[in-house]
Amino acid sequence: MRVPATPPVYNGAAVNTRDVPELAVAEFREAVIRGVDAGARIAAFFGQSSAGGHVRLIAVLAQGDTGTLDLLSTVVGETYPALTPDCTQAHWFEREIAEQWNVQPTGHPWLKPIRSPDATEFFRVEGSEVHEVGVGPVHAGVIEPGHFRFQCHGEHVLHLEIALGYQHRGVERALVGGPTKRTVHYLETLAGDTSVGHATAYCQALEALSSGHVPARAAVLRGVALELERLANHTGDLGALAGDVGFLPTAAYCGRIRGDFLNMTALICGSRFGRGLIHPGGVACDVDAARVRQLLERLEHALLDVTQAVNLLWEKPSVQARFESTGALSRELCIALGLVGTAARACGVERDVRQEFPSGIFRFAQIPVSTWHSGDVFARAHVRWLEIQRSIAFIREQLATLPEGASCAGVGRLAANQLVVSLVEGWRGEICHVAHTDAAGRFAHYKVIDPSFHNWAGLAMAMRDQQISDFPLCNKSFNLSYCGHDL
Repeated sequence: MRVPATPPVYNGAAVNTRDVPELAVAEFREAVIRGVDAGARIAAFFGQSSAGGHVRLIAVLAQGDTGTLDLLSTVVGETYPALTPDCTQAHWFEREIAEQWNVQPTGHPWLKPIRSPDATEFFRVEGSEVHEVGVGPVHAGVIEPGHFRFQCHGEHVLHLEIALGYQHRGVERALVGGPTKRTVHYLETLAGDTSVGHATAYCQALEALSSGHVPARAAVLRGVALELERLANHTGDLGALAGDVGFLPTAAYCGRIRGDFLNMTALICGSRFGRGLIHPGGVACDVDAARVRQLLERLEHALLDVTQAVNLLWEKPSVQARFESTGALSRELCIALGLVGTAARACGVERDVRQEFPSGIFRFAQIPVSTWHSGDVFARAHVRWLEIQRSIAFIREQLATLPEGASCAGVGRLAANQLVVSLVEGWRGEICHVAHTDAAGRFAHYKVIDPSFHNWAGLAMAMRDQQISDFPLCNKSFNLSYCGHDL
């Protein structure tokens, strides 16, 4: 069942808020469930204030086969019938709605806060010799806080529950009333290792709301920066996976090579994380011919180095024995949970914004979707390696044919009473920003869904029937963001 939307809704295209269908609660529920059953995916599902003290629920269903987005809404009181019993993808979203808006989805099977760890009542498995292991929220080393509660029988994990929220900063609330000079800073630091991804999603939203134009040269440089961010993080993750199984050569090499990719981003804009580069209407920094040549030379050296380092992983049977069959997820469970990014593609699901909902340079220069079929740690590592190779090929081609012209066109005032959905394929997966303007053209509501929001439940399911000693390896194979989730 498709929900009619007039005009058709596309990634990065604004629509008047009057064009978002408002359905009765029962019709809304049925439309979402049937849409997901027919192959759509919940990209966003959130609440916002409505007249009379009520709450308006808005759902964004992503139709990957057509590259379109279905928008639908309903107004609810203190309760509404939960979608989760009939639509697993709604599980995490409905818990957030209940926490943020005090609206109870009646019949939800596991209703508890997702960002209030102190209020969490943990699930308990009762039985002879069943015991509980708590890990965190304070961890060894430099790592963000999150609490993991294992229910185990010996070393065997029966259930993992994840408590987050220790990094909650109120980012979405701070964005209301914008945009201001601080807004882009909030988005760049929302998840620090995804500065380019979130800044790009934000700027796409502004450009849609102001009917802005991005020059071709700027679109290419944005794409290059986004893929450099992917290269740095994928390389770092492969090194960390090697470290988790005690294979030090790849761990040491990839740590250094990750820095090489970060330094390429710094060569473009002066920041290793790409902060200050993505600007509404284009990019704030340009590159001359000499710098392009230097980037291409560094890229070739990095490709040689990372190939040698990663091939060491594939050549060691002891490494593969630890990667294969560890933390496996089936394709069916992946789809049911609504996983995105590397985690989804490692289950054989061809889910990639660059292909399904392309924007910017990806409308003209597509990168093949990298997938594997086994859904385990090996698959998540192997997909990263495939993406490294394809991202390097993309950057090489784009820099060699960099268009002439301006690098930034700027944007004007935002249109009033408009809504836009902006999707970007960050290195972890789909980034979704939903911006809604008021009668004055300011942000009345701004919703951010980091890919980690979709994928934390995947990590919990991947640990079932595993050994508890596999958790560090399995956790790193997802490498999800705490702060990106907590906002």
